[in-house]
Amino acid sequence: MNATPKQKKLISLSQFILEEQLKIPHASGEFTALLSHLVYAAKIVGREVRKAGLLDDILGATEDTNVQGETQMKLDQYADNAFNQSLKICGHLCVLASEEHEAIIPIPSGYNIGKYTMAIDPLDGSSNIDTNVSIGTIFSIHQRLEPNSKEPGTEKDLLQKGHLQRCAGYIIYGSSTMLVLSTGKGVSGFTLDPSVGEFLLSHPNMQMPESGDIYSANEGNASYWSQEVQAYLQKIKSIEGGRKPKTARYIGSLVADFHRNLLKGGIFLYPNDTKSSKYPNGKLRLLYEAAPMAYIAEQAGGMAVTVKGERILDLTPKELHERTTLIIGSKREVEEFLTFVPK
Repeated sequence: MNATPKQKKLISLSQFILEEQLKIPHASGEFTALLSHLVYAAKIVGREVRKAGLLDDILGATEDTNVQGETQMKLDQYADNAFNQSLKICGHLCVLASEEHEAIIPIPSGYNIGKYTMAIDPLDGSSNIDTNVSIGTIFSIHQRLEPNSKEPGTEKDLLQKGHLQRCAGYIIYGSSTMLVLSTGKGVSGFTLDPSVGEFLLSHPNMQMPESGDIYSANEGNASYWSQEVQAYLQKIKSIEGGRKPKTARYIGSLVADFHRNLLKGGIFLYPNDTKSSKYPNGKLRLLYEAAPMAYIAEQAGGMAVTVKGERILDLTPKELHERTTLIIGSKREVEEFLTFVPK
């Protein structure tokens, strides 16, 4: 007689967060509710990403540019609107910031003011939309500077060091839609099950391998990088002494490149172009991209630094759209990079 197969215990994201909340004395449930609004918008964006190739009003570029002067894709605007509309009226934020907007997004009058802030990159890697490459959403949550205040939040509430984040995560829209997040107690991954419309725990306690054979960098710009960065790349590609060179894998979508390295190990490099007048300090945004990814990396056992060796999570943003260099990945790989950084 065949035994009845054991059914795998499925834990939804909402159940997981509620169980984590119970471990925190005096937790109010406000953070749990905030995440539910984020997840709702993510499901809507994920739905549109899956059918983008069928819709003329989703694929392609608009005639608009964002605050950085970059051409906005149609799906950029759609994602930005979806997250903003869901989050700014949720009643749990005091202020919101989007990578697509020059200034903060205030909470509309008539809605509750919460104790959290959120900075979000609604659609990372949007230049890959038309070619059906994985793209994503990155978010960062802080507690406001005065948690008991009922006044609207300000830009200062957002400009906090990365290590003070209460939660950071990303949503990757690929062959499946997956949400990866950390609340400061490790990293967990949840995969969207379309049949039930829920994110289910699929990757508990994610750990980045201590080392990896993959490096990700846009080497088309290598001639503009510092001598230290070029020397490091030469070293990891060298076959001197029978050494096996590392494998190059670069997608051009931070979420996709980071997600692969989180699972398989490796290093992602986005140095500054030394001759660039437009981005002398690097191109990635500290608040919307580097800090949340660094938080996840460290919680998973990895590291994240600048090309100068500064810990990303120790940097204090001076403005909403401050840019930075980013070297992020497996602990041993980043440590090897640091041996090339001048002391």
